Amino acid sequence: MPQITANGLTIEYDERGGKDDPAILLIMGLGAQMLLWPEMFCDMLAGQGFRVIRFDNRDIGLSQKFDGAPVPDVKDIIAGLMSGKPMKVPYLLNDMAADAIGVLDALGIGKAHVVGASMGGMIAQLVAIHHPGRVASLTSIMSTSGRYGLPPGKPEAMEKLLLRPAGTDRKSIVDHSVMLAGVIGSPAYPVPEEQVRAFSERTYDRSFYPEGMPRHYAAILSSGSRDALLPGVTAPTLVIHGDVDPLLPVEHAHDTARLIPGAALEVIEGMGHNLPPQLNMRLTTLIGRHAKNAAAQPA
Repeated sequence: MPQITANGLTIEYDERGGKDDPAILLIMGLGAQMLLWPEMFCDMLAGQGFRVIRFDNRDIGLSQKFDGAPVPDVKDIIAGLMSGKPMKVPYLLNDMAADAIGVLDALGIGKAHVVGASMGGMIAQLVAIHHPGRVASLTSIMSTSGRYGLPPGKPEAMEKLLLRPAGTDRKSIVDHSVMLAGVIGSPAYPVPEEQVRAFSERTYDRSFYPEGMPRHYAAILSSGSRDALLPGVTAPTLVIHGDVDPLLPVEHAHDTARLIPGAALEVIEGMGHNLPPQLNMRLTTLIGRHAKNAAAQPA
């Protein structure tokens, strides 16, 4: 896969579709490589006439790592925020939003339909907030406004998310990934364990870098809420969320859609905190239709 320099960093990316087609930029979430945007999902979007770009966020996958930067302790960050003495972290979500703009710059793309999942949705929101002229439309999937007081994730799901694997060998990491996928996945759209395991092995073999995830999480915690900024979003916006998301309950989607003027909300029954293959057609149809409708609106 090719690499580019974006926002001063080396970023791994790939793309499909025609160079002259309207661009869709996919931003993935916490500690997740771009492979979590499924190949079929990307192909389906490209088949609708889009230039589809996905990339590894900084500090994960094959993009530039922040070796030497401290690996934050999440409990210490939370304690610092609660005491009014926030800790210094290597980067914030605004920096990651600048990376996304850097990807567009490096590829010569003036404006794109920006789609983010989970933490990627938070980053996509910030791209729309701070770079409105670069965003043709915004789609925020299984994400949040970050507003204080929204319902927390289920304790068992949050516990598993932050749980350390039994070891750092390949089998321990893959076993941990399979367990986590079962906890946060979509009850109505189960994925066979052998498929989850094969995918987890693929991502481990591509890049095992456990230091990146806690720095991503520190960026989320230290970046604060976007609830005061989201009413300023001018891009046509679609919010997609599962009604049984165990990490970010569906109330987070309702809050995001309420805050963004004119935002549409699509709640999917039985969907958790993942992109199951059974929903590829529904999700890509929603995203493609939203992007085309946005392009048809008067400037």
